[in-house]
Amino acid sequence: MESRTLLSAGDLSLAVNRTSLQILERNHHIENLAIVGIHTCGVFLAQRIRAIIQDQTGRQLPYGSLDINLYRDDWSLITQNPVVKTTDIGFTVEGKDVILVDDVLFTGRTIRAAMDALMDYGRPHSIQLAVLVDRGGRELPIQADYVGVRTTVRPDERIQVILEEHGGRDEVVLKNKS
Repeated sequence: MESRTLLSAGDLSLAVNRTSLQILERNHHIENLAIVGIHTCGVFLAQRIRAIIQDQTGRQLPYGSLDINLYRDDWSLITQNPVVKTTDIGFTVEGKDVILVDDVLFTGRTIRAAMDALMDYGRPHSIQLAVLVDRGGRELPIQADYVGVRTTVRPDERIQVILEEHGGRDEVVLKNKS
């Protein structure tokens, strides 16, 4: 399988830092902010964003992780036995400005499922979306508020986000499916 590096470790770090600062710039009321990562890589990226914002502000932010497998509209097409991960939202989302974090934005279906799952925990004031990579190809009218990098990917290509926390080295790779 042929591949090429889309983001090196340094590029990935810059993208996460820039995204974190843009979140801070837009959200003046930090006391109302919460960060939620979508399993799996979105969780690690959310932890990084939260750490940067906390370092910049000196304030602790509520943080959670979200599993969306049972909210997906295609889960029964993928497998009859989805692997369910842990959702851990130990704060009230009611009235919060929630930053939802994922690694790659493609069709928009994962984000739709994540918003449905998040709403089961209450009604946030707002939901803002931060993604590392926006690869285009939307099937639903969903757009990210914060994007590390935008790229166009052919139908025969896929993006793989590799993070240190998930047993790899920080890198985003574009791979041919064939």
